[in-house]
Amino acid sequence: MLKLFRILKDFKFAVIISLILVMARALTDLYLPTLTAEIVNVGIVNGDTPFILRMGGWMLAIAVGGGICAVVSSYYSAKAATGFATILRQKVFTRVESFSLHEFDEFGTASLITRTTNDITQLQMVVMMGLRMMVMAPVMSIGGIFMAASKDKTLSLVFLVALPILFLLITFIARKGIPLFQAIQVKLDTLNLVLREGLTGMRVIRAFNRDDYEKERFQVANLDYTNTAIRVHRIMSVMMPVMMIVMNLTTISIVWFGGIRIDRGHMMVGDLMAFIQYGMHIMFSMFGVSMMFIMIPRAAASANRINKVLETKPQIVDADVVKTAEERSGYVEFDDVTFSYPGAELPALRNISFSAGPGEITAIIGGTGSGKSTISSILMRFYDIQSGSILVDGVDIREMAQANLREKIGYVPQRAVLFSGSVADNIRFGREDATDDEVEHAAEISQSSEFISAMKSGFDSEIAQGGANVSGGQKQRLAIARALARKPEIYIFDDSFSALDFLTDAKLRAALKDETAKATVIIVAQRVSTVMDADRIIVLEAGEVVGMGTHRELLANNAVYHEIVSSQLSEEEIA
Repeated sequence: MLKLFRILKDFKFAVIISLILVMARALTDLYLPTLTAEIVNVGIVNGDTPFILRMGGWMLAIAVGGGICAVVSSYYSAKAATGFATILRQKVFTRVESFSLHEFDEFGTASLITRTTNDITQLQMVVMMGLRMMVMAPVMSIGGIFMAASKDKTLSLVFLVALPILFLLITFIARKGIPLFQAIQVKLDTLNLVLREGLTGMRVIRAFNRDDYEKERFQVANLDYTNTAIRVHRIMSVMMPVMMIVMNLTTISIVWFGGIRIDRGHMMVGDLMAFIQYGMHIMFSMFGVSMMFIMIPRAAASANRINKVLETKPQIVDADVVKTAEERSGYVEFDDVTFSYPGAELPALRNISFSAGPGEITAIIGGTGSGKSTISSILMRFYDIQSGSILVDGVDIREMAQANLREKIGYVPQRAVLFSGSVADNIRFGREDATDDEVEHAAEISQSSEFISAMKSGFDSEIAQGGANVSGGQKQRLAIARALARKPEIYIFDDSFSALDFLTDAKLRAALKDETAKATVIIVAQRVSTVMDADRIIVLEAGEVVGMGTHRELLANNAVYHEIVSSQLSEEEIA
């Protein structure tokens, strides 16, 4: 937790000003009861109206000054706390952006969202409260005790009984609540996960009439979180009544014994009034400490979760000394590559070897689960391989900077992903400095121009979050246009034509042939019609290469490929 708070050094001025003003406010609060005592003891007893007015003016000025200090200190404490949260969110987001897919799978998207929002908010609140209370509470409690003792040392013995009892009760309650605060964040992760799945999978849920099941699933997660939260707040809610009971009993004791002291002539009425106010200051400062006791355990649990993200080192990092390709452009070579997903019992790919160069179309085909999409993932270095090597332009991708590797590649994923913004913004996501002509050209090649021109604002038309306002085929074509705008050395089409009809598929591949003539093209597909014109077709089965060649060669010599073709084409089409 202390590691995270080091970020506050960037807000030294705001922190220092806030602490100074809080101390000034505490001192004014401690001084006001003394003035009250003097007015009662001297002014009222002697009937000295000018003295009362003069001291009253001082009290008013000090109270106004204390109020100003309170407002300004609140402003600076809020500024420091908000800045702290801003920087911390940036650090968490930056670290998450550097994660490989393995770290994403380990934490889970729902948990990462909770850690970046709710957990950091908990720390922000602790910082804000801490800057107000970390000076106020000690000054008010210790100063109050000294000031009360200066009025009457004997009566101050009341605090020797009240404060230890109050401290023991607060400690007992806090110890009961800490484990529950740690559990409540985990349950919030689960609730967030169920809610997110319910929203993103709404179409599937309704298609299978599973609305009631999802409602029950959410209800279970919600009740689990609610019950834990209720237990926490039941425990913590005891603190306020306990504080009030102890405070009221302390006040009664002060009045009772103070009355006796006044009757015996050991104390004046004004001093008793000041003593009561000091007692309230001491009790309320302890109340502030108790509030910190409530917030700190939950913030500590949140800090541990945030630290886990910040301390997690990505498995895929750039080499200490990176290499750059100087001559060759777009050459890809797999040399005896074997890869297993984290935690998998069997390799997803075994002993994969092939090469692809500029001007060539290399297609990868195979059954479901054969490892087709895995090849594109390891080529993009989303995962690191266990053995063998993958070379791009003669350099092992593990020795290249990840940014340099991915600059060479135009990737079209199996599931097209669009971002909120205009059509042009989504195409320029491939290359930020693409001109309007280049954007329009990419749209034309990807067969997107027709539906874009039919939209109300053309390329300035808004795309909803996740591309919700366009069809699956339109999303696929925009994703292809995004890759084309990049003008990369290597194109990877990961089953990118599956959402297109055969006519659009044929037009798109014909247009791509000229556009990608000088680039290396790798197509992952299930349709035979998509791959049959490729210069090289690689047939995968159970993660192994079982055939490689042209369409005619494989059709004649490879049983697996012949079976795939026979399942999709008629005998006349094969002939």
